[in-house]
Amino acid sequence: IIGRLDPHIGLLHRGTEKLIEYKTYTQALPYFDRLDYASMMCNEQCYALAVEKLLNVEIPPRAKYIRTLFAELTRLMNHCLAVGSHILDVGAITPIFWLFEEREKMFEFYERVSGARMHAAYIRPGGVYLDLPLGLMDDMYQFLEKFVQRIDELCDLLLNNPIWINRTKDVGVVSAEDALDLGFSGPMLRGSGIKWDLRKAQPYDAYADMEFDVPIGLRGDCYDRFALRLEEMRQSIRIMQQCLNKMPPGEVKVDDAKITPPKRAEMKDSMEALIHHFKLFSEGYL
Repeated sequence: IIGRLDPHIGLLHRGTEKLIEYKTYTQALPYFDRLDYASMMCNEQCYALAVEKLLNVEIPPRAKYIRTLFAELTRLMNHCLAVGSHILDVGAITPIFWLFEEREKMFEFYERVSGARMHAAYIRPGGVYLDLPLGLMDDMYQFLEKFVQRIDELCDLLLNNPIWINRTKDVGVVSAEDALDLGFSGPMLRGSGIKWDLRKAQPYDAYADMEFDVPIGLRGDCYDRFALRLEEMRQSIRIMQQCLNKMPPGEVKVDDAKITPPKRAEMKDSMEALIHHFKLFSEGYL
């Protein structure tokens, strides 16, 4: 029995804020991928939204839907890591291999839109880097239909398992009051019974057009937080399917050469496009 625990967080500082003081808004983007290596595009999305608010620009609807689609894919990747690690720490080994196999498939979607498996730099101020490649939406839809079955397997394996229940129920209980006092957010806050989700309270990009539920825990213990993450994965799949079904046509960047680079085809026969490209990447915008 653990009688006392004194956490020593230690030093985890990369100097990101100081580094980006000397970068343009475009050059600063890759630093945000690395703030949370399990939620890469979500970090990019936060940064892009902040810059767009400063610039007072509205991105095209298609860009909003693509961002929302990949934000939820990133949430699935994050939850796979969190749930798999939780299961492993409690004593079950096999499920983490299942989840990492699925996570690898998600990395492939990252790679298909950006060329990078993790640090994508895909969501940028003004929209997204490139439009979706042919066939990606169909492949993603098929992946999601199969991934639901993987979540069902985890529920069947663990949620009613007496060993799992014994090791997680009434363990690590955090009351709603304590969760607020400690500044909890995300699944940790919702696991303590507080129905707060930024996507509902202050919707951004395409979340205002999405229908989804916000699950909450009852006891605020490890069991609740685990079950909640599984349900959140189902809701992410639901959001992604809506994005795929409702994906609007159109451009994926704002039509402003001072914010987004010109298309490569334009740069071959337009001196102005070359100038805009050079100025954007060498000096940036203020």
